[in-house]
Amino acid sequence: MGSPIGHQALLVVDVGSTFTKAALVQVSADSAGDETGAVLGRAETPTTLDTDVMDGVRSLAAHLGDAAAVDDGRIVACSSAGGGLRLAVIGYERTVTAEAGYRVGLSAGAKVVHVASGPLDTAALAALAEARPDIVLLVGGTDGGNAEVLQHNGIALAASTLPHDVPVVVAGNLDAQPAVAAALQRAGRPHVLADNVLPEIGVVAPASARVAIREVFLRHVIGGKGLSTDAAFARVVRAATPDAVLAGVEVLAEVLDQDVLVVDVGGATTDVYSAVTPRGDDAGRRTEVVAPLRFSRTVEADLGMRWNAEGVIEAAAREHLPTSTALRRYAARLGEQPAYLPSGPGEAALDLDLARLAAIVAVRRHARPPFPGEAPRALTDLGLVLGSGGVLRHTPSTEARALLEAVAADHAGGWRVPRAPRIGVDAAYLLVVVGLLAPTHPDAARAVARRLALGDG
Repeated sequence: MGSPIGHQALLVVDVGSTFTKAALVQVSADSAGDETGAVLGRAETPTTLDTDVMDGVRSLAAHLGDAAAVDDGRIVACSSAGGGLRLAVIGYERTVTAEAGYRVGLSAGAKVVHVASGPLDTAALAALAEARPDIVLLVGGTDGGNAEVLQHNGIALAASTLPHDVPVVVAGNLDAQPAVAAALQRAGRPHVLADNVLPEIGVVAPASARVAIREVFLRHVIGGKGLSTDAAFARVVRAATPDAVLAGVEVLAEVLDQDVLVVDVGGATTDVYSAVTPRGDDAGRRTEVVAPLRFSRTVEADLGMRWNAEGVIEAAAREHLPTSTALRRYAARLGEQPAYLPSGPGEAALDLDLARLAAIVAVRRHARPPFPGEAPRALTDLGLVLGSGGVLRHTPSTEARALLEAVAADHAGGWRVPRAPRIGVDAAYLLVVVGLLAPTHPDAARAVARRLALGDG
């Protein structure tokens, strides 16, 4: 391992619900010859939820030979521990502003646990509270359009019985925002104002709301989950893990100058990320009610390798994908025993088959148009299909690549398949490293992304 001479190394950490992963990355060239973006070491440990999550972080820093990194402030982290970021979206009506808010929420690394539209009444407020969101994203109306619903919902949220510490991000009609902010202020409910996510029909503007969601997540949510009594935790966590991954996808697409698709098969969900450049007729398309985002993420909460294994079987049946009796029995066992690990090559093969089905279904859902009349997501020109998640990282590379090749060749979703994408696996879990480095150390982020693209991670 290279030495972080002159404190030129940064500890990059993902505190997950199950495992905490860390990489020590050179962020500037040093006298020992380590180049910017060189990964000096990697390690992981079970997340120390039973004590303090920072216990695991500090142990990883020591293991990587740089125990001082935490106290020196040479650390940046993301977290999905404690269930990640739970977001509720409240919009003007379901097919326009609420849908725009939903897409923005996913792109901000949130798990969208509730979507409501129209004026909130008593029943709607009760349903919102039952969803237990960490944050409420309040949207509604284009700029200069309908303001009444946003104002009504802001006042309703201010007076609601939703736990007092649940903050609100207001990202709707700019004309209505002052009245909403005043109501929330009087009620003492934490809130942040952002630019309208749907300033005009057909235009989705996610950047400001994403920043606001991240700010609220860091300020209010991280500290409220009781994950750590160590003040360093709140200081070092910069994003929800999926938000960091999406940022990594953006850098990877920039470095490659190609479209990218990432499939992350997890224990509870299967997440799909894409960076797709509109081409041909799609490049000038403004006819969709809610335009698709170039950088997009979808979360399939019913497709997981453990907690939702039986959901994979059910979804496969709906997609007319065959499953064996052995696989159905195996999935049922996993649903009852989420901590179960495959025993022997037979069960390892079943595990991989389950992952294949989850990935295919998740990509189909990601690519399909959300509404009739919209075009599917353009995947024809993908330059790279990248797999992630424990099942792919711990599977022999030939088998993991074969699984991803099956995903890329799947044509039953209703779109043209990619012509000739390269296939890779993020075996070193570097995509999240790229995303966390990008805001403050862009050169190092791009260097790590290039290694990931080349399979050198």
